[in-house]
This record gives sequence, structure tokens and C-alpha cells, in this order.
Amino acid sequence: MLSRLLSPTTEVSAHCDLPCGVYDPAQAKIEAESVKATITKYNDSTDEAFRSRALSIKEERSDLVKHHLWVLWTDYFKPPHFEKYPQLHGLFNEATKLAGGGGGTKSSTDVAVADQLLAKIDEISGIFWETKKAA
Repeated sequence: MLSRLLSPTTEVSAHCDLPCGVYDPAQAKIEAESVKATITKYNDSTDEAFRSRALSIKEERSDLVKHHLWVLWTDYFKPPHFEKYPQLHGLFNEATKLAGGGGGTKSSTDVAVADQLLAKIDEISGIFWETKKAA
């Protein structure tokens, strides 16, 4: 009897936890562009204090890229999106690795890695906007 009293009487579902329009891959892209610009400035400088600060900023911004991508991956995109776009899990996995350590922008000072990250974010963004049109 207790379980009947505590069980929900109405089942609800929602597209997202917050009002629509909150999610946008532009947040990840802005941070990734900051990472690329910081890498460029790091590579162009000979001032060790500046370079040290640039590395710190680049690492922080790389973490923010991953954060914004994870929010999209885990909160915005739902099973029907992954069914329609089977490459989506792979894109997110590749993009978050490109923003991370172990060869990603967090540990690299190679502008080409930042360009690869931006390209993955652009692919994710294209799919994101297709899903927004369909909604």
C-alpha cells in the first residue's frame, strides 16, 4: 500500500531541464577560438612569463570547451538524435579528446590541433542546428 501512495500518478517528460534555447554549440566554439588564439600568441612570444600565463589560460579554456560539449552531449541530445545521426557519439568523443590532454589542446601548443577541434565543433554545430529546425 505504501508503494502505491508513493508512486507517481502522472508521468511527464521534457526535452531539456531548462527552457529551450539555452543550449548552443557557440559556447564551445568561442572557447575553442580562444584556445587557438592563445596558442598562436604563445608560439609568437619569447617572454617566458607571458608564455607561462598563456599555457594556464589555454588549459582553462580547453576545460571549458569540454564542459560545453559535455552539456550538449549529455543534456541536449537525446536518443532520437543519436539514432538519426549515428556519428554524433563519435564526434563528441573526438572533440572532447581534442580539447583534452594527451595530445589535445589542453596539452598541446600546436595550432593544427586547435583547428581540428574547431572543425569537430563545426560538425556538431551543423547537426545541432538541423535538430533545432526539426523541433
